[in-house]
Amino acid sequence: MESATARPRPVLDPDAVLPDDADGAVLVARVHDPEADGPCVAAVRGEQVVDLTAHSPTVSDLMERDDAATLVREADGGRAWPLRDLLQAPPGRLDIPHLLAPIDLQVIKAAGVTFARSLLERVIEERTGGDPAQAARVRARVVEVVGGRLDGIRPGSPEAAKAKELLLTEGLWSQYLEVGIGPDPEVFTKAPVLSAVGTGAEIGVLGSSVWNNPEPEAVLVVDSRGRVRGATLGNDVNLRDIEGRSALLLSRAKDNNASCAIGPFVRLLDDDFDLDAVRALDIDLRVEGPDGYILRGSSSLREISRDVLDLVAATHGAHHQYPDGFVLFTGTLFAPTEDRQAPGAGFTHEYGDIVTISSPRLGALVNTVVPSEEAAPWTFGVGALMRSLARRGLL
Repeated sequence: MESATARPRPVLDPDAVLPDDADGAVLVARVHDPEADGPCVAAVRGEQVVDLTAHSPTVSDLMERDDAATLVREADGGRAWPLRDLLQAPPGRLDIPHLLAPIDLQVIKAAGVTFARSLLERVIEERTGGDPAQAARVRARVVEVVGGRLDGIRPGSPEAAKAKELLLTEGLWSQYLEVGIGPDPEVFTKAPVLSAVGTGAEIGVLGSSVWNNPEPEAVLVVDSRGRVRGATLGNDVNLRDIEGRSALLLSRAKDNNASCAIGPFVRLLDDDFDLDAVRALDIDLRVEGPDGYILRGSSSLREISRDVLDLVAATHGAHHQYPDGFVLFTGTLFAPTEDRQAPGAGFTHEYGDIVTISSPRLGALVNTVVPSEEAAPWTFGVGALMRSLARRGLL
């Protein structure tokens, strides 16, 4: 990919970003407020975003409250911002109010290889050593042997054990298959606390990567007791060439500047949006290139191999606690294989791609792809947040 010079910006408005049933949804936002010199916890009420920081200084604190949904719906707020203005703010401008990722002190975790179709693509990455030129040949071999044998298999079941025996016999067993159909899922730390970017921001792809793609995912928001309190959307950017060289390069592939996008809002669970609604989420992807190229894809949590609560239990429990809560990327069914730059090369990003991840119940997360090295540097960490809240008398 060539370096980004002129970077196209998505034109966002409330209709494009809000859930279809926004009038009945309990939506939490986070806003950078120059007047406060820091972030504000906010409620989305119609096309107004209302400051609730006086009631809950962090989103993490809000998720601990049993009355969180009532507070977001009804509490008197401070100042309010028009949602349209927040969406149209230029990215990286600290002198203008704009939306941030709607989480703060929560640890950012991710579950990988949770869908059979994307599982096979991880095997292909490994078999090619991260070389996209070999992908078509290896894909044909893997599909020939595996076919639909993994469809509907419950990880850790006797059927999964039989599939493992077959793949071992064919010489196709992989570490990705182990976490995909074995008893233990892959759960890793995706990004540092406070490093995620929100909707409208630039999203980073490491400059040395030549084979990569977006990963549209549902993201669970979980409190310190392991309770799922809400859901949002995420882009767990995937550098296929780097991770394909070695799974030990996972951190290099996953954790780079601006490489984690979350948003646009956290939708809290309530009577109209419960865990079964989360389990039924459909997620759509659109990539629009600066040259007019269009890629569309979709992912449905109905096809996930492990229940979302099983993924939460693998993350939180007697073996591991999260005193400020955590968010959990649930994996994706989407793995693009169509050629973009050259025959047999598969899909990879171009700088300037506008990536839209959307779901009718969660809204739309929209970001523009740039080199991680050229994205706005991450400068606001935990220490800065604590100092900001202290200055405002919120601690």
